[in-house]
Amino acid sequence: MTSLRSAMSTALPPIRAAVSRMKQEMVRRELENCHLLAGIWCHGLTVRQLQALRGTLPPTAKLLVAKNTLVEKAIEGTRWEPLRPCAKGMNAWLFVHSDEIPPALKPCRDFQREFKLALNDFTGAVFEGRLYGPDDFQALETMPTRMESYAYLLGCLQTPAVSLLSILQAPEADADQAAEGAAAPATSEK
Repeated sequence: MTSLRSAMSTALPPIRAAVSRMKQEMVRRELENCHLLAGIWCHGLTVRQLQALRGTLPPTAKLLVAKNTLVEKAIEGTRWEPLRPCAKGMNAWLFVHSDEIPPALKPCRDFQREFKLALNDFTGAVFEGRLYGPDDFQALETMPTRMESYAYLLGCLQTPAVSLLSILQAPEADADQAAEGAAAPATSEK
């Protein structure tokens, strides 16, 4: 007859493996429609602080605390694999599911400034297949949003059209001024 302890120890590894696979699948599901994946060093943060940070994120962003090995297994063989060197230490993972990157990163920076957490910085991120290190986040944070890009593009397209119209209308204006100029001396001779 086996003891309860030996029965429990033999049953736990399959359960742990199943839980690990389930969490790995959860991370993979988050990666499916993800535009940016960023690691945030969360050493020393309390659960309450992480919940406060989650509450400030836009609906298109999700913050998960997961083991680095779990994330490494989930990103293996995907476009997110360049993030592997950043999976060291205690990380929370920010999944951004829209191309509006700066609005998703801003709450993290604001949180960092509010709680004076200089050490709890981004460990790295992958956006459009490129790895951004902690020093490169300024480029991601200052990217124009989609609406700003559309406005800039519209301005670029509109400027030549306005210039062309002003050139085309200029001869008409010159002809009108010449006609008015010729009519004025004729009336003054009378």
